[in-house]
Amino acid sequence: MIAATVPAQRLSNAKLLTIDASGQITHFPRLNFPDLLRARDVVIANDAATLPASLFGIHSRTGAPIEVRLAGRRSLEPEAVKHFSAIVFGEGNYRTPTEHRSSPPELRPGDGLRLGSLRATVVCLLDHPRFVLLRFEGSSEEIWRGLVRHGRPIQYAHVPMPLEIWDTWTPIAGPLAAHEPPSASFILNWSTLDVMIRRRVYFGTVTHAAGISSTGDPELDARLPLDEPYRIPESTARLIQEARERGGRVIAIGTTVVRALEHAAEIDGVLRADEGLATQRIGRETTLRIVDAIISGTHQPGSSHYELLRAFVTNDVLEDMNAELEEHGYRTHEFGDSIFVERMNLAGAGVIARNKKNGPPARMSHQGKTHYGITCMQSRNCKLLKGHGRP
Repeated sequence: MIAATVPAQRLSNAKLLTIDASGQITHFPRLNFPDLLRARDVVIANDAATLPASLFGIHSRTGAPIEVRLAGRRSLEPEAVKHFSAIVFGEGNYRTPTEHRSSPPELRPGDGLRLGSLRATVVCLLDHPRFVLLRFEGSSEEIWRGLVRHGRPIQYAHVPMPLEIWDTWTPIAGPLAAHEPPSASFILNWSTLDVMIRRRVYFGTVTHAAGISSTGDPELDARLPLDEPYRIPESTARLIQEARERGGRVIAIGTTVVRALEHAAEIDGVLRADEGLATQRIGRETTLRIVDAIISGTHQPGSSHYELLRAFVTNDVLEDMNAELEEHGYRTHEFGDSIFVERMNLAGAGVIARNKKNGPPARMSHQGKTHYGITCMQSRNCKLLKGHGRP
């Protein structure tokens, strides 16, 4: 796939690959997305606005320049900005690929960081030399003011020009909560929503603190996604319940929506209005209880976003998808093209999957649901925020 290098959310030539419930692959212009929806479906998107979560400053003990990328917090409450988990880099900026960024000076508990007008202290290391828990000084109002004044959007080298914060906000952006944009929602605009409503497709939102997509370190990347707080309003829970009663599909725009909805329903399969902390990692062994289809960007195999698709379709179908994305020149990353994937019937031990190119159907087994994610606040070295699971 080709890296999308232009920070344009809704290019007229954007592509959309679709995989239906039988595994059949089709290509559409992304503008035709509403044509895939049916009356009685409900579409759920993440309305989180993106934080200016990249902060440049100085490591006080050594005087060395650093970049801090805020990676997570435990709550969506506006006052809950004293503590963040964060990835710390040494000198440099986004123009250097993340995997080539220099390491920070040795970080120790108690180290001070000067980040513009903000002051932060390293509370502890989270089992990695550049993954830390930070405590910011000052009131929540002062911290917000410092983030807005000195922070910038987290950015990667594939986009050569500096991003502005509005480049990262989706058309439905609301509460400041995401660390990187919930970019699957770039597919939306107000015209699209109008078409959906006229076709009797329902629309709701959740707020989910979408986390960082890459740390530049294989060990840390293997922990992604980190723990992420979410909020499901009563209106959205009701829309989903009504859609299921009338035979409509629940379509999630983005992996964060899948994660929030499935985490909220994981105990008994019933979705309720809730605030929680998504701690699970969705993949091949996850049984989806709520979501019937996902709209997502295109992602590289091995990334947490890509692995989540294994809960929807078989390995054979994913391999066909990869080949089609390459053959048709799809663009990847946050400003890239999109995919629409319906959930196949993966229950049971002998599911038949259609393989588009290889002829005979393939068999796979499905063993049920497990949780195996490593989460950002479960470090052996940090007890401050342990024990805070779902409310």
